[in-house]
Amino acid sequence: MSVSQGDIHDPYLPLDEVRRRIRDDHISDAIVTIVLIGPCTWQRKHVDWEISASIIDRRRNQRCGLMGLLLPHHPDYWRRPEDRNPRLIPPRLWRNTGGSDPYAVIYRWPRSGLARRVMPKICRAYLRKDKTPWPDDGLDLFINNRRGNCRRGWQS
Repeated sequence: MSVSQGDIHDPYLPLDEVRRRIRDDHISDAIVTIVLIGPCTWQRKHVDWEISASIIDRRRNQRCGLMGLLLPHHPDYWRRPEDRNPRLIPPRLWRNTGGSDPYAVIYRWPRSGLARRVMPKICRAYLRKDKTPWPDDGLDLFINNRRGNCRRGWQS
């Protein structure tokens, strides 16, 4: 399940309240958040908010595992992980993919055998959710969708 435009109606809510509503009302049963990454996914505020809500550990809702799936039309789909352009990945997801044992991992969408190939990755994301390193949620939440060329990515 995901948050769609108009699901949270009040544009004046503080971002922490928006994040709480996403977590408590829209993804409360989730154990792993899978970010489907197309060419412009990095621009979407709701994607950023859902990732943030997923990696916060709260009394009512525990932290989720986190993983990304590059869709076949993403510019970096055929690149090796170390050659991918970080500016073409949602920043909050990208910040959690570093190191030898990262909190989140980004995979390619499988060309065939989706369930057989993705289910083990979902299980690994779930098992990583309680391990260190703890997820990095230190970025400010997007207030609006980001602008820019989808092929060039986000700018600092």
